[in-house]
Amino acid sequence: MSDASHKIAFQGVPGAYSHMACQTVKPGMDAVACASFEDMLSAVQDGRAGLAMVPVENSTAGRVADIHHLLPESGLHIIGEHFQRVNHHLLAPRGSQLDKLKTVHSHAQGLAQCRQHIRKLGLTPIMHADTAGAAKDVAAMGDPTVAAVASRLAAEIYDLDIMIDSLEDDKKNTTRFLIMAADPIIPKISDVPMITTLVFKLRSVPAALYKALGGFATNSINLTKLESYMRPGVSERVQFYMDVEGHIDAPAMVHAMEELRFYCMKDEVKVLGTYAASPDRHQQS
Repeated sequence: MSDASHKIAFQGVPGAYSHMACQTVKPGMDAVACASFEDMLSAVQDGRAGLAMVPVENSTAGRVADIHHLLPESGLHIIGEHFQRVNHHLLAPRGSQLDKLKTVHSHAQGLAQCRQHIRKLGLTPIMHADTAGAAKDVAAMGDPTVAAVASRLAAEIYDLDIMIDSLEDDKKNTTRFLIMAADPIIPKISDVPMITTLVFKLRSVPAALYKALGGFATNSINLTKLESYMRPGVSERVQFYMDVEGHIDAPAMVHAMEELRFYCMKDEVKVLGTYAASPDRHQQS
């Protein structure tokens, strides 16, 4: 069995976009398919893989469901980010005809990202656990009326015809991934643009969010993402997920974090990682 440090875990089956992201970012590592996000994270927690490739948001369909509440509890650390171009293809068994297709299977995100084209084709969308898994099942069924929305890699792996290239509605369709490890790897402060990701829960006081974020404004720190979400089983108070530009140990960030912690509940500010900003980050706007 190969060394776990040479393995990178992803959610899905071979041919998934997460699989493609693993090949792009860590071509020298073995990509390990996991049935669920929990399995993917536990592979790193248990030492069966060195890294996890975690999808967090898509430029067309938004936040990836369930991820935000899993990350803080995972105990893993973000060590990098990657923006993966998502080029969806309409796949069908060999010899199928486009005008004979009736249904199309894919992950909810894949269907959402191709909604307009699917509607124009008159196909009935059917949700699946993941894109590549849908391609695998469509290949196994061998029904010429059933198609899948998945990657070119999935077409190659499962021997399917590509009926339509670039089915996605937005031709800049991109998914952002976080690369996570069991141990934090915090780069030294330098001129390289950095991102710090954290989650926090506020105290119940008037204008708490406004005041908590004031330290970032007064210290000229740019927030690139701020989202609120409910933690499962905790309905009385929302949790916030935030990306900011800057190094966690930079003086300005230290001052901003002090003010944030003052307005948060005790031990409810968790820094998930400080890492180099992807060169593709500013091409996503």
